[in-house]
Amino acid sequence: MATTPVDRSPESTLAFLREGYRFISSRCERYGSDVFATRLLLEPTICLRGRPAAALFYDPERFHRAGAVSTRGQRTLTGRGGVQGLDGRAHADRKGMFMSLMTPSAVRRLGDLVEDEWRARIPVWERSGQLGLYDEVGRILARAVCAWTGVPLAEGEVARRTDELHAMIDGSVAVGPRHWRGLLGRRRGEHWIADVVERARVGTLPAPEGSALRVIAEHRGARGELLPRRIAAVELLNVLRPTVAVDRYVVFAALALHDHPAWRDRVRAGDDVAECFVQEVRRYYPFFPVAAARVRRSFDWQGHHFPEGRRVLLDLYGTNHHPELWPEPERFRPERFTGWRGDPYGFVPQGGGEHLGGHRCAGEWITIELMKRAVTLLTGAMRYEVPPQDLALDLSRIPTMPPSGFLIDDVRRTD
Repeated sequence: MATTPVDRSPESTLAFLREGYRFISSRCERYGSDVFATRLLLEPTICLRGRPAAALFYDPERFHRAGAVSTRGQRTLTGRGGVQGLDGRAHADRKGMFMSLMTPSAVRRLGDLVEDEWRARIPVWERSGQLGLYDEVGRILARAVCAWTGVPLAEGEVARRTDELHAMIDGSVAVGPRHWRGLLGRRRGEHWIADVVERARVGTLPAPEGSALRVIAEHRGARGELLPRRIAAVELLNVLRPTVAVDRYVVFAALALHDHPAWRDRVRAGDDVAECFVQEVRRYYPFFPVAAARVRRSFDWQGHHFPEGRRVLLDLYGTNHHPELWPEPERFRPERFTGWRGDPYGFVPQGGGEHLGGHRCAGEWITIELMKRAVTLLTGAMRYEVPPQDLALDLSRIPTMPPSGFLIDDVRRTD
């Protein structure tokens, strides 16, 4: 039987916070193993990376999600009681609710709303001088996804609600003020959306047929009961928040266009090229670093022992940069996705496994659609200058972003 390497530090939380996205991969390379044991937040934890590990991690007979995400993450990012922490029939029922919203026509409609909002902002940007793409795109996405879901959002609220959604994302792994802002953003966001759900249920707020607001407000569980108001708010925020989080990927796409300008003309050439570019952005740049689960029942795998109840982390960033899966993983090469047919375990920027019935992100198709719209607009609908700024990505910061938020200047329409 193989011996599972054990991280030499008796408690690795500070090292995780210091090293961020590279914490798991650096130890896998140190120990020559894609499996090792450590302690995080004072709890024994097994860390994994790579395709075989991902296929194992998403086996529902081996792992469950209940109690896997830290309390800090639930109180900021995911919300307590949301789909991410469910298993079995409860998860399948709740995941089915989300998947019913992700039809191709509905995803295109959201893309159309985002494109309309973006084009409406270009004349404003022409008059604005220097601006931060991150903040601007976040507000575009907030306006569009609220319209798409049926959630009313007055123009005077856009900046505040976007900031609250940003805080939930930014504070999930942080300590100190960033985490406190995440807690406040979560509390305010749930209060806002719980009131919207209640108004939809009593009929004082029209909820369009097929909208996320209506589907979630009217969803009934296995016993025919409506979701509790707070849980319904958590799940509706699980549509709003991840959609707004696509602004990070849009910034990464703009950064890739800036660092690899030859791809600007190539992206304009057609949808297939744009999709290859978008997929490489998702592979190459860091989004969230890990996914968490717990061992359902003790088992052995490839000579490693997984005790019942043990927390397990899958390295998403490290799997997307695994040299056995991705030749020259630290090079940005969109052409690697030409003719690519998909891999639910080797490509895991938003989790792995299957969408239907599994724990892969229900909104992944939305992410791809909105990123393709964004790169098409950045390369075809406008031109802009990128002034000197700090565009370095600090991989110790989770989630990371260029410190400047990607400033642009001298925006002009081109179509």
